[in-house]
Amino acid sequence: MRKHFSTYIENIADKYDDIVFVTGDLGYNALETVAAKLGSRFINAGVAEQNMIGVAAGLASQGYRVICYSIAPFVVYRCLEQIRNDVCFHNLPVYIVGNGGGYHYGVLGSSHHALEDIATLSGLPNMHCYAPAFVEDMNTCLDDMIAAGRPAYMRLGIGKNLPGDMSLTSFGAATVPNSNARLTVIAQCPVINNALAALKDNPNKPYIDVFAVNKMPLVELPAAIADSIKTTKNILVIEEHIAIGGLASAVSLAVHERSMAVNKFTSLRAEGYPNGLYGNQAYHQQVCGLDEGNILKVINSYF
Repeated sequence: MRKHFSTYIENIADKYDDIVFVTGDLGYNALETVAAKLGSRFINAGVAEQNMIGVAAGLASQGYRVICYSIAPFVVYRCLEQIRNDVCFHNLPVYIVGNGGGYHYGVLGSSHHALEDIATLSGLPNMHCYAPAFVEDMNTCLDDMIAAGRPAYMRLGIGKNLPGDMSLTSFGAATVPNSNARLTVIAQCPVINNALAALKDNPNKPYIDVFAVNKMPLVELPAAIADSIKTTKNILVIEEHIAIGGLASAVSLAVHERSMAVNKFTSLRAEGYPNGLYGNQAYHQQVCGLDEGNILKVINSYF
């Protein structure tokens, strides 16, 4: 999604002359054209992420809309105090973009992984988090971020294009609702593509509703998802993020607040490092059961 993100920024550079882009010494082979397009509105803050957020807050307080870009764990965990105190409490239009959420950076290890980023930020005052699964809903998320003019965080990953059997919604994307559905699959971020691969030739596919949720916190359960759960009474949540403070927690709370009847609820999520080893993103997904094979096994267990 990084290239598509860069293209988006280039395309809005002329429309919004109050946009400033600040990077934490990242973006090589991706942001050169953005830098050329924005000129003096492109700032390399160096390897000083906390100061980068402070600079962004200062610029935002003077009427600018500021995009802060870095690797997800660096721009979230290192800067939490500055994000909370300088940006969120003042409700400033600072848009934090973290590249490589989840296990994206693989063998670089836990220092480069962002498994709790949405949980960490979505509870802050005035903060809205975005976690697109596809290129198309990344664009709608960015549209919302830029227009809203409030603190925001976006997690980027390796996203694909929206599948032909899914359409964009106000909360992300969804398949066509099925009155005969027996399972509701709710996913977040590009890991949904593992679920879609598991469903490709699955005979149970016609009986499964699939939803991609791209906004957190999930303040209210979208009507389409609620209707599906009422029909299926079976839920599978998939996310490359810890369950606590993530999508599974939010869905569980929403279901319980509505007193909805559920027969079975399964959460597939980032489990950290159960065996103490590091590998690429696909390896960590497999260890956590987020790979296509295990998702297929779990889906079939509902039938």
